[in-house]
Amino acid sequence: MTVTTKKIELYDTTLRDGTQGEHINLSVQDKLLIAQKLDEFGMDYIEGGWPSSNPKDEEFFIKARQLSFKHARLTAFGSTARFVKSVESDPNLLGLLHSETPVITIFGKTWQAHSEKSLGISDEENAELIYRSVAFLKQQGREVFFDAEHFFDGYKNNPEFALKMLLSAVEGGASRIVLCDTNGGSLPHEVTDIVSRVLAVTGVPVGIHSHNDGDLAVANSIASVMAGATHIQGTINGIGERCGNANLISIIPNVMLKLQRSFTFVEHLTQLTSLSKFVYEILNMPSNTRAPFVGKSAFAHKGGIHVSAVMKESSLYEHINPTQVGNRQRVLVSELAGQSNIRYKAHELGITLPEKSELFKNIVHHIKELEHEGYQFDGAEASFELLLHKEIGNFKPFFEVLETKVHIESSKNAKNVDQAVLKVRVGEEIEHIAADGDGPVNALDKALRKALIHFYPEIKSIKLVDYKVRVLEEKRGTSAKVRVLIESSNGRFTWGTVGVSTNIIEASLHALEDSMNYHLFTLKASAPAAKQVPQG
Repeated sequence: MTVTTKKIELYDTTLRDGTQGEHINLSVQDKLLIAQKLDEFGMDYIEGGWPSSNPKDEEFFIKARQLSFKHARLTAFGSTARFVKSVESDPNLLGLLHSETPVITIFGKTWQAHSEKSLGISDEENAELIYRSVAFLKQQGREVFFDAEHFFDGYKNNPEFALKMLLSAVEGGASRIVLCDTNGGSLPHEVTDIVSRVLAVTGVPVGIHSHNDGDLAVANSIASVMAGATHIQGTINGIGERCGNANLISIIPNVMLKLQRSFTFVEHLTQLTSLSKFVYEILNMPSNTRAPFVGKSAFAHKGGIHVSAVMKESSLYEHINPTQVGNRQRVLVSELAGQSNIRYKAHELGITLPEKSELFKNIVHHIKELEHEGYQFDGAEASFELLLHKEIGNFKPFFEVLETKVHIESSKNAKNVDQAVLKVRVGEEIEHIAADGDGPVNALDKALRKALIHFYPEIKSIKLVDYKVRVLEEKRGTSAKVRVLIESSNGRFTWGTVGVSTNIIEASLHALEDSMNYHLFTLKASAPAAKQVPQG
């Protein structure tokens, strides 16, 4: 196996290959924003698109000329010329030159079956096509990378043909040879062997471009580095056609932290998590909570035994320190929780719990009972925090809902307006309030606010930003329990609360009550004692 200490180049193709994925769509402005973020992170090359394939990419390259990159070199992507006799007038190659990027990447056929069946040309004609296309672009003053399409399949089928195509690109002046696992079906040991053989004959830096059809794109990219490759292509979050491309978000920390290898410009990984989230946000997609290194669950611990060990020495259950990649350790509270989970979460929330083993046992027992009923505190930490404060006597509800009535109206000829009627007690006073809403939950929310606003004007700032319903016992049909998760915000931070019942209205009301109580509790806890409103 070839071992090298050369720095590794990062070639990002999120803006081109990434956009070929299903449900992935980027505007020109989106691509410009991502390009700037990639440059800030330290990418060596940013592939902006295929300028001859669509007007959007052509517009991107025009507008990208106004960007000032600190590190990255912008790259245009395309294919070799279609015909040997018309290389100098080929529309695709001319479009690549018109993009005015310093680097151009072109792909060519290195699997004999594609050359014969797709292009319908001989081996010699294909080699000439690659050589002349690269040489033409090189003569125009551009650095040229050659993407060897379907190389691993082609090499396994006919190594002589595949290597001959690579050498034609090298002879034409290509400064990088990138081996593409286009079908994504290769295994790491195959990649290691083939990359080593290519390095022995090419004489120029070799790169890897892996697809994830076998769920091995990251592993194959790392295998290529172990074999001596010094150029890695991939996308942020692994987006791309079919099952996606090699995920740079996973490759980068593995190479730096596990292989102890360096990239040209990336020195610190603390922005890795924010980069991943930024791209998801631009794509208008939810982040992958289970993504290695950067996912919300990547360093989340649920089992009591695990948490107990993590509190003593985090490396016992964490392969790296999460802060190295801009992530954080999380401890979840569930039916699998032990006393260590409770201690950890209390400390994280700034709650001082008395050192009484009986108290912790009671809390753990209570939580397990609630989870058995259907409660879930993973996404409802505000409800959990209130539960802790209540157990130690720090919290009493600010109000009590005595009665609830919801009238649901349905009409084909008029706008549906639902009504909620609440009887709410605050201290010694009772408010009897009705409110209309767009749906029963909206009506409940409005009625509860209306009942409380006189006593607690602070609730004006609360907004309901997310509402989820989960049926817990699907086989029971309409009599099943439901779990309602609500996310609320006051403009400064957000919090989650939960309610469970066989009645969706009641479950929603419980979650709304916790949301209001949590907001009021956090405000009162930080206010001078003289200004506090008596609770309950």
